[in-house]
Amino acid sequence: MIKGLLALRAAAKETSPLIHCLTNHITINDCANALLAVGARPIMAEHPRETEEITRAAQALLVNLGNITDERMRSMLLSGRQAKEGGLPCVIDLAGVAASTLRLDFARKFIAECSPRLIKGNISEILSLHRGQTRGGGVDAAAGDKSLPPAILADTARQLSARCGAAVLISGAADIIACPPVLAVVENGDPLLAAVTGTGCVQGVLAAAFISRGDVFAGAALAAALLSVCAEEAALTAKSPGTFKALLLDRLYDLPDRAFAAKVKIRRLEDENF
Repeated sequence: MIKGLLALRAAAKETSPLIHCLTNHITINDCANALLAVGARPIMAEHPRETEEITRAAQALLVNLGNITDERMRSMLLSGRQAKEGGLPCVIDLAGVAASTLRLDFARKFIAECSPRLIKGNISEILSLHRGQTRGGGVDAAAGDKSLPPAILADTARQLSARCGAAVLISGAADIIACPPVLAVVENGDPLLAAVTGTGCVQGVLAAAFISRGDVFAGAALAAALLSVCAEEAALTAKSPGTFKALLLDRLYDLPDRAFAAKVKIRRLEDENF
């Protein structure tokens, strides 16, 4: 599996896929720089009169529901429908759906109409979509949800994937990827990932870049694994969240393949493992 992930990382650098990102303005710069660091090309065109044209020229589409607006929702639907029509890989990042009925309702509409290949969110966001109800609080995963047993996370991801016809990536201390019949967990990461804003959004755009070649499971797994391993490497010398953020971008850019292969902790799961 690791050889396949490294080949996918190399392919992104060689082909420089254009990734159309309809994301929030809080983390848009972080997302653009992360895509550049892994060899992809970002474009963030959200005006309704150009968004379909930009999507047609891209190799993947990412929509992120953070800091939502009426115009951005309109553009997301236009781009999402275009992506579906053109067979373009699409990722929806469920940022904030656990806190807002507007976002939850829109996420359900987007998934029904646009058929994204990958649904990504933290456990509270995934549970909100799965159960069809908001859970209150902010955009971070609730403490109670983060303490749920791995078996519940895996079962939730599996059920939601089957119902929506898309792979599911649950981000957290351990990342769960469900792409039936394959289920996997990435067990890398560092607490500093939660100390700066935007790392979840970065995971989403990396997933869009890496699924642009068509392998949704491998793309989601590489996005989760690469970000988490780079976080561990950055935390070795980071003294604060600001230093960590800069070093994280550096490691996305220059982490040697041998370092990734030596540190990554990814494994496929079977029911009996729970």
